[in-house]
Amino acid sequence: MSQHPHYQLFINGTWSEGSAGQVMASQNPATGEDWATFACASPTDVDAAISGARRALSDPDWRDLTQTQRGKLLYRLADLVEENAAHLGQIETTDSGKLLAETASQTAYVAEYYRYYASLADKIEGAVLPIDKPDMHVFTRREPIGVVVAIVPWNAQMFLTATKLGPALAAGCSVVLKASEVAPAPMLEFARLIEAAGFPAGVVSVITGDAENCAIPLTRHADVDRIAFTGGPETARHVVRNSAENFAVTTLELGGKSPILVFEDADLDGAANGVIAGNFGASGQSCVAGSRALVQRPIFDALVARIEEKMTAVTVGDPLEATTQIGPLCTQAQINTVQATLARAVAQGAHIRFGGAPLDQPGNYMAPTLVECAGPDTETLKVEMFGPVASLLPFDTEEEAIALANDTPFGLGSGVFTQNIARAHRVSSRLKAGICWINTYRAVSPIAPFGGYNQSGYGREAGIEALQDYTRTKTVWVNTSDQPMANPFVMR
Repeated sequence: MSQHPHYQLFINGTWSEGSAGQVMASQNPATGEDWATFACASPTDVDAAISGARRALSDPDWRDLTQTQRGKLLYRLADLVEENAAHLGQIETTDSGKLLAETASQTAYVAEYYRYYASLADKIEGAVLPIDKPDMHVFTRREPIGVVVAIVPWNAQMFLTATKLGPALAAGCSVVLKASEVAPAPMLEFARLIEAAGFPAGVVSVITGDAENCAIPLTRHADVDRIAFTGGPETARHVVRNSAENFAVTTLELGGKSPILVFEDADLDGAANGVIAGNFGASGQSCVAGSRALVQRPIFDALVARIEEKMTAVTVGDPLEATTQIGPLCTQAQINTVQATLARAVAQGAHIRFGGAPLDQPGNYMAPTLVECAGPDTETLKVEMFGPVASLLPFDTEEEAIALANDTPFGLGSGVFTQNIARAHRVSSRLKAGICWINTYRAVSPIAPFGGYNQSGYGREAGIEALQDYTRTKTVWVNTSDQPMANPFVMR
């Protein structure tokens, strides 16, 4: 009998195998070996989850909770996440290859997202309108948008789940969470905490499976009111097409080729650390990876030397080890994409300063790579590789830097390194990106919304703004006159 853990689907408060009997295996990226199996949802399972979510909206156990009571459930979930952060981190690291140092700490911090939305649950307010008709009392109320489908990728599962689930539950919605079929174990472990927190059956279901049997029927389902998707642009196009079947309100948080602009007056150590964080943090497997480093020409060589010096001390290895700073990539397909993209860049005249090849050891390890680009059309400046590759390009003027930064169909993250505060404000206001970090990179907070421009998606996650997106506004008109309604053929 296999010693591998096996994960079932969590649908309407019950654990079960998929109705079609489909099972997939998950590999440990650090070893390249199967380590777990998981049940896959069929269209029948998808329908059961969505139908259960619809029923939950009218179930008194959820519908009749006060907003304060909903908040208390979220506080309970936050405590459970915090208490289980080390365990969830270990599962996520084993399944995805991300560093345990990051997965455990990030999961612990994710508890703050649930607390943030718990505190906002009873702050969802309507308004009395100063209407221009003296015999009418008119007010608005914000109601749950309904059944939410939240689709989360493998690369930051606990974080990206919290940015969707927190506001959805605070608003009173029901949610079907769809984990990636790549490394879904942490999400299925997380479902146990949903159960333990005491949410009524059907309020949250957690499923996974392939596109044909799970994702497509999920996003096309007639009973879905809202889709919150994080992933790649190509998959997002399918999601948008599918949503035409149900007119679900859809938000997309996609990838990017985020620029980091380093000006000649920047602190070199801080800027080098920013480029390293933006490109090699999470082994480059981040939607906000600052994978285009644009450096003002007078300091170009000095900054490259500083980065090279710092990278010689970086430890690449087992992501479960506390000393490891760069772990494996999640899939072999990512290694293939990185290699193919680097080969095209070299053919265009790019120079690989260090790295550039997979490591000769078991697992999906790619050497951290620094590419000096031949020009703005170099392939590594265009393709989102989801790997530890930093591409550097010099610039001369501020105007040129802004033009190079905006020369992309994406627009998620950006960074500016300068000690000139006027320049920092001036440049950040002209960058076409949803996030701009100044003299830092990869910082997040439940209070701060994030999201993209252009092909990096639309809508925002985190912050108060996200909470409003999980509600609908209802306007209520009350006739306060003692007189009966007048002429029915004339609009008031």
